[in-house]
Amino acid sequence: MAREKILIVDDDRSVRWALNQAVVSWGYETAQAGSVAEAVEAFQTEEPDVVLLDIDLPDGSGLDVLNKIKDEQPDVIVVMITGNVSVPNTITALRGGAHDFIGKPVKLEELRVTLRNGSETKKLRREVKQARRERASGLSFEQIIGESEPVRKAVDLAKRVAASDVNAVLLQGETGTGKDLFARAIHQASERAEAPYVAINCAALPANLIESELFGYEKGAFTDAKAKKEGLFEQAQGGTIFLDEIGEVEISLQAKLLRVLEENAFRRVGGLKDLPLDVRIIAASNRDLKAESEAQKFRLDLYYRLSVIQIDIPPLRERGEDVLLLADFYIEKANQKRRNQKHLRGLLPAVAEIFKRHEWKGNVRELRNVIERASILEDGDFITIEFLPADLSSGAPAFASANQNVSFTLPAEGISLDEVELQLARQAFERTNGNLTQAAKLLHISRDQLRYKLKKPVDDARLSENNS
Repeated sequence: MAREKILIVDDDRSVRWALNQAVVSWGYETAQAGSVAEAVEAFQTEEPDVVLLDIDLPDGSGLDVLNKIKDEQPDVIVVMITGNVSVPNTITALRGGAHDFIGKPVKLEELRVTLRNGSETKKLRREVKQARRERASGLSFEQIIGESEPVRKAVDLAKRVAASDVNAVLLQGETGTGKDLFARAIHQASERAEAPYVAINCAALPANLIESELFGYEKGAFTDAKAKKEGLFEQAQGGTIFLDEIGEVEISLQAKLLRVLEENAFRRVGGLKDLPLDVRIIAASNRDLKAESEAQKFRLDLYYRLSVIQIDIPPLRERGEDVLLLADFYIEKANQKRRNQKHLRGLLPAVAEIFKRHEWKGNVRELRNVIERASILEDGDFITIEFLPADLSSGAPAFASANQNVSFTLPAEGISLDEVELQLARQAFERTNGNLTQAAKLLHISRDQLRYKLKKPVDDARLSENNS
């Protein structure tokens, strides 16, 4: 981790020298200023973590500098120092956001304790923010549902990555497989968990904005840059930045990302100096980046730099029984939303079979949406075929009974399965007086499937009358 930097602001050169000698010996980096103007400039260029700020300066009050600092960077620790300690000044400084107030001549041991307390305060604020983010997301490896071999392998590798100090990881997988879930879990299981987790969807931002969003910009860098802005990399300092859909980033910006990984430094748009960076980059793509790089659509050197650690997230169709575990998980989440309403108990056996056979091109995200839709429309205890999307219900088996004890005896001479289906469909149709919706419910199939199975013509007028 980079050392904390302290900006010492005092108009007395000898005081600045003494304070500088002390704080450098304590392991801090330093910068100095002797006036309001110098302090404002140094704060913007040096970007200190802590400011030791004299109130009485030759060209104004340190309280004005305090206000400027807090307007731009509220989390910076400011310790006011002065030879004229007064109640009004103290109250004004503390109300303005000063961390502490010490008098001259400065007692070095008191200053050392104050700086240590300031660092602890900043760390605590960061921990509180992170804890709030974690409570809001509730995401960790425990939330990755699945017992299949492909998922276990991916999770095991992700846990090893989380425990390492590697600064770049590549997640590859189809859309909807849960790459963002893996990224958050890696962050929370790492030593960086107390630092920020910052996510950006590279495909969601216009190409001309991605660079300034990632790296920030200096005042005057372009027409609308009226003030300096921190980028997402700075906001993620010490933590993790998740670059989703990195394959959408333009080649020119890929070169800058490679430089960040190689040098652990970056430069703001319009900036003249490199800024140190300590982040882990987790990149993700639903494309085959190796193939993209071979087709010169993605930088080969960046791909190799990212893919030192590559985690392949398996598609749902390759995860076997995991689809049923995930269905139960999302049914329970849907039940929590329904509160006092009737809760779903699970899937009908026939629906479970459909789920296991379905291709799930949208992966876990598609499954979640199917369950959410059914939980809204379903009136019974189980998810039936009736309220499944058409591409699922079209693959339903002929029989979908909720009663596992129902059995059918095959005659010795055999029987036509099509004829059995037709007879049951007619019986259901007759029992409900020609109401297709009710008849389909009896058979646990959709209206369209029932229409198909009723191969012999049905009186259109009767259908119209009973379904109006």
